[in-house]
Amino acid sequence: MTDWSELSHAYGSAEDIPILLDRIAGEAKSGLWSDLWSALCHQGSVYSASFAVLPWLTDMAGSDDRDQAVNALALAGAIMAGAEQPHGAGDVRARHAAEVERLLTAVNRQLRTASDRTDYIHLLEAMLGFEGVVGWSEDLAWGLGNEEYEVDCPGCQTGLFVVFGERGFFSTSEDYALADSDLETRPLLPANPADLDGIGRRLHDLALSDGQHEVAHALTYVFGHAACPECETRFSVADEVGADWTTGLGTG
Repeated sequence: MTDWSELSHAYGSAEDIPILLDRIAGEAKSGLWSDLWSALCHQGSVYSASFAVLPWLTDMAGSDDRDQAVNALALAGAIMAGAEQPHGAGDVRARHAAEVERLLTAVNRQLRTASDRTDYIHLLEAMLGFEGVVGWSEDLAWGLGNEEYEVDCPGCQTGLFVVFGERGFFSTSEDYALADSDLETRPLLPANPADLDGIGRRLHDLALSDGQHEVAHALTYVFGHAACPECETRFSVADEVGADWTTGLGTG
């Protein structure tokens, strides 16, 4: 039986976690899930209590209540994305291998039937977290959900917005949300789906097979190319999104 007093979360002792879990199971309020996220995966950081909650999240992921299941899978995926962080919980992938296997089964089932774009994106990211895919298990949903990534130009190091979606498909060094009509941009060059490989090909093909054509289209830009308006350097968007992962700043 878990001794929660011996575990910690973002705000200290994890003694309050069992009460919060009971409330979520009984009330299913989104605010309670936010409280659980804040304690167990605060700004991407995980703690010893985070992994102790995985069995409960695994059970919740099998719930007939789709909202509860999706919330559980998204949080469990985010926790597993931080498995390599310092957290005092040991080798969590070995310790929780049975839960991860069940979570993978559950997330794939939910992916097949997801109709909401936002839910689908978070489930896709959760799947990568369970699989231990470095980087994208933390950065996929933020970019696809917000229809932009912030990267540094590999040529001149200028900070850039790479935008794809309702606001257009372009790169710019300016705050495009506040800029006037004189905004300097460069058009993005999406990848040809037939030329995609690796994780880009897998995610694109998966989105297509699940009927998520808008997500698949967005992924051609994430794994396509952009140009810097300042120095005209052309670069792979995905490579720059992942530029920090090899330096130990990203985990997955």
